[in-house]
Amino acid sequence: MSDLFTRLSVLFEEGHAREIPGLLTDTQFIEGENQTPAAVLIAVTDRPEPGVLLTQRPRGMRSHPGQVAFPGGKLDPGEDIVTAALREAEEELALPREAVRVIGTSDLYQTGTGFDVTPVLAVVPPDLDLTPNPDEVEAWFEAPLSLLLNRENWDSNEVFWRGAMRHYLEMDYEGFRIWGVTAAILSNLSRRIALDGLNDQIGAG
Repeated sequence: MSDLFTRLSVLFEEGHAREIPGLLTDTQFIEGENQTPAAVLIAVTDRPEPGVLLTQRPRGMRSHPGQVAFPGGKLDPGEDIVTAALREAEEELALPREAVRVIGTSDLYQTGTGFDVTPVLAVVPPDLDLTPNPDEVEAWFEAPLSLLLNRENWDSNEVFWRGAMRHYLEMDYEGFRIWGVTAAILSNLSRRIALDGLNDQIGAG
């Protein structure tokens, strides 16, 4: 199996070495001054065709019911971004933190619902024995990384929200609707990690 961690790390560093204008964010919809720091884990499975682990929130939750998300949540007191992302993945999916190889933190995404979300890109072994926490996760699935990073696969839509038009992306993957913050974070990552470069690297492995 190719050394996905090394290959992704190189592309990640190259992609974050330059300023990229127009990354998606909901900064214009923020109300108030206090945003809560949060972290999510973009866990890429180390297999010939890498995937990304995603969860679906329980439909009975008061906050974002039924939405597809990365494992993640707000920081506990004294935590840093990486620690929070690893803890949340462990709590939600029983994903052992010692199995996670962290590549780095990507672009901050400010939500209009009060969170400053920092994605943490990492590589995990394939076919882990994951156990979803029913209080936080209704289902989990793995979607191909190459599919998610190809911007041509996303539908672009707009909705009127808080006095302005809000642009958002969405995709249906095997019955799961991926949209909102999760889609925006993936779109931003696709501008940091060149899909052609990723495919070349994987094909050379």
